[in-house]
Amino acid sequence: MKQTLDDQKSIQAKESMKTEDYFFNIHDLSRGIQRKLTEGVSTRIFPGEQAMLSVVSIEPNARGTIHSHPEEQWGFLLEGDGFRIQDGVEHPVKAGDFWQTPGGVDHGFIGGPKGAKILDIFSPPREEYRQSGKGYSSAS
Repeated sequence: MKQTLDDQKSIQAKESMKTEDYFFNIHDLSRGIQRKLTEGVSTRIFPGEQAMLSVVSIEPNARGTIHSHPEEQWGFLLEGDGFRIQDGVEHPVKAGDFWQTPGGVDHGFIGGPKGAKILDIFSPPREEYRQSGKGYSSAS
């Protein structure tokens, strides 16, 4: 089977990564890509080839901007509580709850009185999140 140039580059990139490059810890997010989404809402991003993880920290009562994007998104509330806004409806959520957001659906989050920590999973990865920045999109 003939390999394409892209296949060869992918193989070379994987060979150059050490095993520890694939392991992370939720209590040490320093290796993630830093992004400030809005006042009181920040994230550390861990991109892969087919999916992307984003650990979002929300300060008490902070409001995320309502937005949408074409990628599918799953969210898992690790700590705290608040309201998940999805398609114009506010859903009360607490630690342990998780949800699916299809691509193109407006959504956001309002942190509870103790704030919140959310693990978001995107598929495919959001290209604008592969680098540090501000806002929910490259246009922000």
